[in-house]
Amino acid sequence: MEPFEESELILSDHHRLYHINLNNDEIADTVIVVGDQNRVAAISKYFSKIEHTSEHREFVAHTGYFNNKRITALSTGIGTDNIDIVLTELDAAVNINPLSRTIKEKKRSLNIIRLGTSGALQPYINVNDIVISSHGLGLDGLLNFYNISKPIFDHDISQAFIQHSGWLDTLPYPYCVSASDHLLHKFKDIKNIHLGITATAPGFYGPQGRQLRLKAALPHLNEDLTSFEFNGLKSTNFEMETSALYGLGKALEHHCITACVIIANRIIRQFTKDYHQSVENLIITCLEKLT
Repeated sequence: MEPFEESELILSDHHRLYHINLNNDEIADTVIVVGDQNRVAAISKYFSKIEHTSEHREFVAHTGYFNNKRITALSTGIGTDNIDIVLTELDAAVNINPLSRTIKEKKRSLNIIRLGTSGALQPYINVNDIVISSHGLGLDGLLNFYNISKPIFDHDISQAFIQHSGWLDTLPYPYCVSASDHLLHKFKDIKNIHLGITATAPGFYGPQGRQLRLKAALPHLNEDLTSFEFNGLKSTNFEMETSALYGLGKALEHHCITACVIIANRIIRQFTKDYHQSVENLIITCLEKLT
């Protein structure tokens, strides 16, 4: 194949990918991604050894060991646009030869676990509970920009949601992708968890039905999500990263899952008084499950 041009595969010092500032040797097979760059240190403080740290813009990375297992903790920033950068560059770092700029014959498949915070869409989900995303329902449109021939999409869920919500023609197609079965098996028995469809929005206000000075095009979006059900699965929560993580991850043959602490319940208008201990507990639980 023709090598990737410099403008397409952008490398910095030591063959590191431009934004995430990592190369193949600095990335573990297991990667925990978090939105908040300060949360990387909250994970790595449990490592017995840290062998690499880097920071570029909002992308902070620590690679080290927990229970003798090598793990990378990496911040992504907020939004599916940042997930597009992080997932694409993680894959490029491990599966493209930086010297020849060609795809490696033998590829690495990463386990990528997103630990985040989120808003609940069901009245029975309490603040500080944990939601595991069985699917990411992408209201963001990111995956629509990719020509993906693999059968990664759950179009039946998408079509059911379009019909249920009266989805507008002016909005992106709401693609849907499931979590990794491999990782779901590891995480589904966590205490006090809820499993369901996570809606991923391209913004925090109008795209999640919030209305301040500007009115939302779909003012009843939250109610439509709450009442949506497909084969026993309900829409459990709203956030801004999971659909892109699942879609890009599955298309590039990585294993991905999202676990979020609920900091707000959008239906009963409740906000947590303190979610930091819940996030800390989720980090510890995740590290133990992975090792």
